[in-house]
Amino acid sequence: QVQLVESGGGLVQAGGSLRLSCAASASTFSVRDMRWYRQAPGKQRELVAGISSGGSTNYVDSVKGRFTISRDNAKDTVYLQMNSLKPEDTAVYYCYAEIGRAGGVIFNVYWGQGTQVTVST
Repeated sequence: QVQLVESGGGLVQAGGSLRLSCAASASTFSVRDMRWYRQAPGKQRELVAGISSGGSTNYVDSVKGRFTISRDNAKDTVYLQMNSLKPEDTAVYYCYAEIGRAGGVIFNVYWGQGTQVTVST
């Protein structure tokens, strides 16, 4: 059973930093794209950042220059370093991963349980 386990959320003042981690229990599987999404109260879930298995990254405009996504393929773990946090970054952050059997062509989507990030003024 594949699971994504997130950690690192919390309460921080504006201008502060947090680092989110998401570990996939997928040692016998292949992990393709990994992403971070967030959902604020009353808003739709939005893509924050993504990283391919080869390390290519993309970000939503509102976090460019402040957030950095990275991954450790040996640990099947993705990170989101969040600096210069703003109150509008407050949301539940969800990890996303595309995981399939090693050598296969079918990848399923898995989601983490979500971790709350709250940025105070």
